[in-house]
Amino acid sequence: MELWNARWRERALPELAARDWDLLVIGGGICGAGILREAARRDWRCLLLEQRDFAWGTSSRSSKMVHGGLRYVAKGQIGLTRDSVRERQRLLGEAPGLVEPLSFVMPHYRGGFPGPKVFGGLLSLYDALAGKRNHLFYPLQQLRYLAPGIREDGLLGGTRFFDAVTDDARLVQRVLGEARAEGAEALNGMRVVELLREVGQVVGVLAEDVETGKQYRLRSRAVAQATGAWADRLRQPGNGRVRPLRGSHLLLPSWRLPVAHAFSFMHAADGRPVFVFPWEGATVIGTTDLDHADDLDTEAAISKEEVDYLLAACAQQFPCAEVTCGDVLSAWAGVRPVVVDGSAGLKPPAT
Repeated sequence: MELWNARWRERALPELAARDWDLLVIGGGICGAGILREAARRDWRCLLLEQRDFAWGTSSRSSKMVHGGLRYVAKGQIGLTRDSVRERQRLLGEAPGLVEPLSFVMPHYRGGFPGPKVFGGLLSLYDALAGKRNHLFYPLQQLRYLAPGIREDGLLGGTRFFDAVTDDARLVQRVLGEARAEGAEALNGMRVVELLREVGQVVGVLAEDVETGKQYRLRSRAVAQATGAWADRLRQPGNGRVRPLRGSHLLLPSWRLPVAHAFSFMHAADGRPVFVFPWEGATVIGTTDLDHADDLDTEAAISKEEVDYLLAACAQQFPCAEVTCGDVLSAWAGVRPVVVDGSAGLKPPAT
């Protein structure tokens, strides 16, 4: 397989644009990469086009977690949970070192929800779907060893369970590399301007090389759009259904808030779940969840209100740490799409 670099792209672009394809994939995040790989494994002639760099958008700005969908259990979505757990286990097996187990601790406070029994019941079903019991309740005396510095006022104990964590951008590159090894191709810096239609059917795309401005008409038997929050741009006018939501995170030096586990708890301000977890030698606090009204082509950024919200969460759960804005090394924000049915608006999420 040839080196996948700018020189290859310059040489290969005209030839790839002239081919007829079985599938064109629009979007170089994890969804697009996954579609490309699965199509290539079925011997389809397939090409992926990404307008920026691979994983530029949401797929490099996530919470870095590969979870089995514990919240789906609470909503009664057992089938979705089963599929998510199986995918998590498959990724753990296929990408050791890139997707790794991560222990979570949910502290339980007197009068709080969920309590140890309710949460333990949810986890029993969660573990059954994974085929392995992997949770345990620790009373306060033992929890102190797992969670030094945690707020103890009213604390009954905590439940430890497991999910997984990854480097999301590296995971995209891994999947794209596997797709290319199966015969697929992928080009970045290619903005899809419009879908080409004949007799009402999509037959390809008009794409622009963002480096040169040159446009190419690429033909394909099928087109898969995996553009996330950008999806409405290629839909026909009046058919917009995507609501962009922004989730932001803070990164702290690990010595400032050392944690050996991910801590999951409900924010006192609005009851939303928040996480504090170790990642790549640092500590992450996240995430927010609010409507994103800014231009999607401008890099999403955390707001002052979100910084205050996340620092308040940290102070709530680890009051003795006294983490301030001055301790923050960096921040990132990702925009995820929520599909609305168009019949009724959704209330903006509380932050």
